[in-house]
This record gives sequence, structure tokens and C-alpha cells, in this order.
Amino acid sequence: MTAVLPARDLPTAAGLALGAAADLLLADPRRWHPVAGFGRAAAALERRTWRNSRAAGVAHAGLLTGAAAGLGVALDRATRGRPGARTLVTAAATWAVLGGTSLGRAGTAMAHTLDAGDLPAARALLPTLAGRDPAGLEVPDLARATVESVAENTSDAAVAPLVWGALAGLPGLLGYRAVNTLDAMVGHRSPRYARFGWASARADDVANWLPARLTAALTVATAPLAGGSSRRAWRVWHRDGAAHPSPNAGRCEAALAGALDLRLGGRNVYGSRVEDRPALGSGRAPSARDVPRAVRLSRAVWTAAAALAAAARVLPRP
Repeated sequence: MTAVLPARDLPTAAGLALGAAADLLLADPRRWHPVAGFGRAAAALERRTWRNSRAAGVAHAGLLTGAAAGLGVALDRATRGRPGARTLVTAAATWAVLGGTSLGRAGTAMAHTLDAGDLPAARALLPTLAGRDPAGLEVPDLARATVESVAENTSDAAVAPLVWGALAGLPGLLGYRAVNTLDAMVGHRSPRYARFGWASARADDVANWLPARLTAALTVATAPLAGGSSRRAWRVWHRDGAAHPSPNAGRCEAALAGALDLRLGGRNVYGSRVEDRPALGSGRAPSARDVPRAVRLSRAVWTAAAALAAAARVLPRP
């Protein structure tokens, strides 16, 4: 008897690849961005649901994430048996939830501003990359913040949605982006969100556990493409990655620090909150010229992740 291979999901694989290509060529949609629309809806709901309690935060996160994933399920069912429609819808969703090229452009804009010596403009740009307070930061601080943001957000903005797209198709793409957006909105530590944002922050930690480690592994693999060292990236990732307060960001930052022979970490100010983070890496402090290197490495990492995500949907399913 001839064995029958399990079905391969070629339409979703093609959609993931096309969506990643669209992000490379076009970056984020300039108008009517679906993620921005989701953010506005989440903010409107928060005005009704906010309470200083974890239970309220669980309900808020569950309702919004469930709605996003539910939309993905509906689109999945609507395009079942229609490979062309599945490819186009997956490509559009992938393009909407990816932010790899926009991250690179923000990093490049910061590099140009620092090279020009325009410190006020560089401080004004920082909120597009990192949540720390830019007031009083000098060029080395801004360069470090940018490199750290590029490292962390390579996972959050690009690798993670691709991983979830590979694992769960349309529901994975939309559900992950909802989780990550809610973490950015309410998951940070502050008096208002210490309890209400707990569920969003923990859900984001769980959703990014695997993608962060894949990001670190791909940083090791692609380090030579940015003039870096794979061996050093591996060593610093495993030596320093767990020292970071985040269970995920430290792996990405440590791998990039090792790859580019930099030293990340130090004092970060977030409004009234100050964090002194352990050093990641044993190299020199980042400078403006290291930002383009970090951007090149980030692009190599997430495009490799896109290729792996598409390939994973082509492989036979058990």
C-alpha cells in the first residue's frame, strides 16, 4: 500500500512569505493600520473596564485577545478550501502584524540623527524605539537604548508573529499581535497598571518565550552577516541572558551583544522608576556606528525566521 503524506499547508506558507516580503518592501501601512485600530479599541474598552484588580485585567486581556484570535479563526474557516483567498488573507495579516522593517527604519533614523550631532532630535526619536525617559540622555545612552530596543523588538515585532503564524496560522498571527499590543499598553510597571496589567504582561512573557530563544539562536547563526561572531554570540547568550529582568528580552540582547562585541545593560530611567541592569556582554559600550550593524543583524534574523516559518507550514503535518 502506498503511504499518503499528511497535508501540507502551501497557501499559508505562501501567505507568510508574501507578507514578510511586503514588510521588507513597504514597512507598516501608513494609514488605517489594523494594529493601531486595535489599540484604539483597547483604549476605549479600558476606560470602561479598568479597575485596580488583577481580575479586571484578566477579563480585559481575555476579551481583546479572544476577539483577535476569534477573527483569525473566522478568516481561517472562511478561506478553507480556497487556497488563493487563504494566501492573500494570510499575506495581508502577516504584513499587518510584522514590524521588522519599521523597527529597522527607526533605528536607522536614530543613527543618522546621532551622526549629525542633533541631540534634541535624537531624544525626541527615542520614544519610537524604547519606553525609557530620554531627558538627560547623552549620545552613548541613546545608542545603547537603540541597540537594546532593536535586539528585543526583533523578537517582539517580527520573529514572534512569524513563529505564531507558523504554529497556528491566522489565529496565531492575530492573537499574538493582540497579546503583544496589550502588553505595550498596560503591561508595564506603574501604579495604574501594577495589578490591571498583570495578565497582559504575563501572557506576553509566555507568548514570547519560544520566539525569544529562536531569535537568540538565529542571531548566533546570522552574526557573520553583520560582521559579528557566532561563537561569541552563543557564549554571551548562555552566560548573560538570564541576568536580564525580563525572561525573554535578555536572551535577545545578550546574543546581539556577543555577536557585535558590545556591552549592554546599565541604568535605565522610566519616569519615576530607575532600574540598574546587569551587564550583558564584555565588549565596549555601543556608539552611533553600532546602530546600523544592529539593524543589519536584526534584518538577517527576522528574514531567516520568515523562511523558517514558511518552511514549517510546507513540512508534512503529523
